[in-house]
Amino acid sequence: MDGWWTEVLSALQEEFADITDVEQLTKVTARLLIAALLGGILGFERENKGKAAGVRTHMLVSIGAALFVLVPQMAGSQADALSRVVQGIVAGIGFLGAGTILKGNRLDTHDVKGLTTAAGLWMTAAIGIAAGMGREATAVLSTVLAWAVLALGPFLLERSEDKGDK
Repeated sequence: MDGWWTEVLSALQEEFADITDVEQLTKVTARLLIAALLGGILGFERENKGKAAGVRTHMLVSIGAALFVLVPQMAGSQADALSRVVQGIVAGIGFLGAGTILKGNRLDTHDVKGLTTAAGLWMTAAIGIAAGMGREATAVLSTVLAWAVLALGPFLLERSEDKGDK
């Protein structure tokens, strides 16, 4: 019975051997946490405005995108393989974004809703990719710019419309 447990523990140790040292654990943890935090910032802004895709959605998209590039990178994939992974993420997020876009057709009005949410999810995936690839400064800068567009854009648009009415 003792030999059986030794084999089980050895097999489990092998299964969890993808992170080999403290440095690698720190990098993986930092990249995933940064992706979660930055996605959460954009998600919080969207949730504050009452949009369907809020904090949890944006965090999951960002962490998922980071993980999709982090794992192959850790496994030693070449740049062309990582490029295909990124292409897959972009296409997949396109489908997710398409699900957030609604087109209304009531009484001769043609309202399209959800484009900003779809674009925000696309941007959140890009931020997650940057964080996952170890480009944390780029991810942070992109988040600041995206947040500025989402938070300040409506305010600036409203001010410009108010000046046009006078």
